[in-house]
Amino acid sequence: MPAFLDFARRFGRNWTAVAGCVILAAVVFGALFGPAIYPIDPFDMLGRPAQPPSAQFPLGTDVSGRDILAGLLHGARVSLFVGIVASLGATIVGGAVGAVAGYVGGWVDDLLMRVVDFFLTIPSFVLAVVIVAIFTPTIGTITASIAVVSWPSVARLVRGEFVAQRSREYVQACRGLGMSAPEIMIVQILPNALAPIVVVSSLMVATAILTEAGLSFLGLSDPDVISWGYMIGVGRSVLRDAWWMAAIPGVTIMITVLAINLVGEGLNDALNPRLRQR
Repeated sequence: MPAFLDFARRFGRNWTAVAGCVILAAVVFGALFGPAIYPIDPFDMLGRPAQPPSAQFPLGTDVSGRDILAGLLHGARVSLFVGIVASLGATIVGGAVGAVAGYVGGWVDDLLMRVVDFFLTIPSFVLAVVIVAIFTPTIGTITASIAVVSWPSVARLVRGEFVAQRSREYVQACRGLGMSAPEIMIVQILPNALAPIVVVSSLMVATAILTEAGLSFLGLSDPDVISWGYMIGVGRSVLRDAWWMAAIPGVTIMITVLAINLVGEGLNDALNPRLRQR
């Protein structure tokens, strides 16, 4: 508990990180409870196409007469789901690969890092487009494709942390006590390398949301669900005449990504031992 209170105090000193938490909490609240508070199906055609914001439709309607506010609230669930799950998957896969490479070393390290280098040489967004285009565009394939293009950077980071930790005295002592390699990696080294992994994973959520928006903008989205990127893609055809269709979800993505980045920077400042004396 004292360690948590110390972390909360350091985090609270960063007002931009606190502001990011407030904004992110508002977005999460809208995603969880917005559809219940504003119970309108985002696929229902309720008004005239491209109707500007009014009392009946607070954010207007899209080209099919669908309520943009309803789409925004339902789309928050999809965008946040994709961002969180893709980041979690990339962290698990990249963390496992990086941990094995960094702890074992030798030819295992060389082999795994060459695989990582191969993925890093391919532009991540292009690879995501190819994966989604090959398979049927669904939330599952979009999430998996984002995780596939994101895990190599996590693997590089985790490998560096494990290489730095594997020669420490406490690791040597654990080996002398007869602890197995998986036990040393998970129970001993991982907690000491967790801080940068948490920071990178939080920032990866923002990148995943942007990637999903880009894929949806190109038409590579699940047609059965509404996401913020899908809404931008729908509004691009009437951008000059009904700018709010693309601007509203675009600004929402910008604010959400900014909030996540602010929280990630705050976590970095609070968890980084070199910054604790600030």
